[in-house]
Amino acid sequence: MNKDNLLIELLTEELPPNSLEELGSKFGELIANELLLKNLIDSINIQIFSTPRRLGVKIIAVKEKAEDEDRLIKLMPARIGFNENNKPTQALLKKLTSIDENNIELTKLKIQDEKDQKIIYLEKKFIGLSLETELSNIIVTSLNQLPIKKLMSYQLKDGWTTVNFVRPVKNLLVLHGDKVLNVSALGFIANNQTMGHRFESKSSQIKFGHADEYEKILQDQGRVIVNFNDRKEKIRSEIDKAAKTLNENLHVINDENLLNEITALVEMPNILIGTFEKKYLEVPQECLILTMKSNQKYFPLFTDKNILSNKFIIVSNLTPSNSKNIIEGNEKVIRPRFADAQFFFEQDKKEGLESFSLKLNTIIYHNKLGTQEDRAKNVAKIMRYINTELQLKIKTDFDRLALISKADLLSQMVGEFPELQGTMGRYYAIHIHESQGFANAIEDHYKPRFSGDLLPRDILGDVAALADKFETLIGLFSINENPTGDKDPFGLRRNVIGIIRILIEKNISLNITALINHFMPNKNLDAKVTLQKFFYERLFNYLKEQNYSSDEVDAVISSKPTSINDLKERLIALRSFIKLNQSKELASANKRVSNILKKYKSSHNEKVNIKLFEEQAEIQLYEKLIELEPIALKFIMNNNFVEALTILVELKDPIDNFFEKVMVNSENPIVKINRYNLLKQLHMSLNSVADISKLAN
Repeated sequence: MNKDNLLIELLTEELPPNSLEELGSKFGELIANELLLKNLIDSINIQIFSTPRRLGVKIIAVKEKAEDEDRLIKLMPARIGFNENNKPTQALLKKLTSIDENNIELTKLKIQDEKDQKIIYLEKKFIGLSLETELSNIIVTSLNQLPIKKLMSYQLKDGWTTVNFVRPVKNLLVLHGDKVLNVSALGFIANNQTMGHRFESKSSQIKFGHADEYEKILQDQGRVIVNFNDRKEKIRSEIDKAAKTLNENLHVINDENLLNEITALVEMPNILIGTFEKKYLEVPQECLILTMKSNQKYFPLFTDKNILSNKFIIVSNLTPSNSKNIIEGNEKVIRPRFADAQFFFEQDKKEGLESFSLKLNTIIYHNKLGTQEDRAKNVAKIMRYINTELQLKIKTDFDRLALISKADLLSQMVGEFPELQGTMGRYYAIHIHESQGFANAIEDHYKPRFSGDLLPRDILGDVAALADKFETLIGLFSINENPTGDKDPFGLRRNVIGIIRILIEKNISLNITALINHFMPNKNLDAKVTLQKFFYERLFNYLKEQNYSSDEVDAVISSKPTSINDLKERLIALRSFIKLNQSKELASANKRVSNILKKYKSSHNEKVNIKLFEEQAEIQLYEKLIELEPIALKFIMNNNFVEALTILVELKDPIDNFFEKVMVNSENPIVKINRYNLLKQLHMSLNSVADISKLAN
């Protein structure tokens, strides 16, 4: 079969930058998977192309036509398909008719042994599919599966036909080697040409003689770098070069999200340097950085001490002989934004946090939960509770901290830049001479805001952040505002992960269950259960993302631990325990104990009575258990979980001996209960670090 490289490109209006990379990758992967499914390629080897105006893919070694092949089609058991005279039954004939095989020769029917019975198969020759015949359907099927959040509807040139796609399509390019295939999609018939850069292409239409010419010709003649990663790396390296030309030790802080977005906005990047007046550096740098990144897509430049400079990087999609006008235009655009930020900052300082906090009772947090002032009061109560439970002896006025923490929501700066809530509160607190710890807590009570974000700086910030997040969860779960599916408008999953990170990474031993029970109304029992389940589901996923297996994580959280600060140490101990020779047998023994106790339904919970022992094996198990329990407990109290599990391994032989020689379900009910009590005590000791029965498999 003839093979050659297949090129497909959709030329479009400007695609959404935040999803361009994903759209490009998926487009290529979906087409390649369809070709593989139809046996038109032997393996997947592709090159992905994506720019602001095009999605493309080149698939290596695509067949012009798939090979013919013989296949066996499973029909039915032979006892149903043939009668006692070995003649076809009506059931078999009907089955053959349903697959358009009325005049089949019986010699093409094969009987094979399968799972203790004979099965009838039909041997049939399948003609290989043609690439040209199948490709239109492959392209359309792939486009329909793209992860497009919102489709556009538009009319084709005929004025009647409506097409749905992420953006209007302008052209379809399809080349198999040097051949234009007769395929169509989204109202376009394929050709061998495309358009280059909107302003800098050397010709209005660029033609290709072969699929392999695409990248080079489009870059040379069309002024387009079609490979997303190549374009991205060019931007990265050119930015570094530009920063070094300034001779001021300036650099760009790595921001992959911004780099990806800008890569999706340009087809041929041109790196330029802009400047703004130094007076604007008196505005908090977070405001200036946010304006440059979010609004203008600039890269801020920083000194070697990571202090913002008055220079920034522009990535232009134009490369004129003189870039002066582009630079001046960008500087002109950013100046009024900085002036606005400066004005907001000065006005907010004049009014002050105290004034803002008095207006929190005018802002509705939730129509079922009250105002931001009501919420702040709840947060203060939780802060006091945590302070008492952890015996922290923090002297801060929690009521005032909770109110002041939300006060910047009324500021003009946060009104313009909502992402700066907390950050601006910290600046305004410093302006009125609050202590550094108090000011930091205002900013830190939102942390961590996102995956990988920094945690609060100190214990006051930890308490404020925990209280704010618990208040959010308890309040919203109490009115059934739970996340559903992938929808989480209040960021409750993020709140739980924030709590988990603070407690584990800061080693804070806070009783989660007790806190929820204390603050959630008793009438909301279902909400309590739902919230706790939600919490442990997030905890399970968080620990799995730390490269622990499902069984390992299940072992440490199956008992729903009330404090989670030492879970990582317990998981590390489990890893060491698993390496011990006796670990598998001990885990299996513990699973056996667990299964026995599940079946034993009794309210009895007495201590073990050694006078009721009848067998030497149960005496030996009890004595060994009594010997090891205090040693293991001491290790656990000192967080020496590895040593605790290692010492418990010594129980393996006494447990094996017990199950071999002792009948737990004695005919004497008193002896029976005593043996179950022994197993309960054993079970508690074995699971004091983690439920090792979960490792039995």
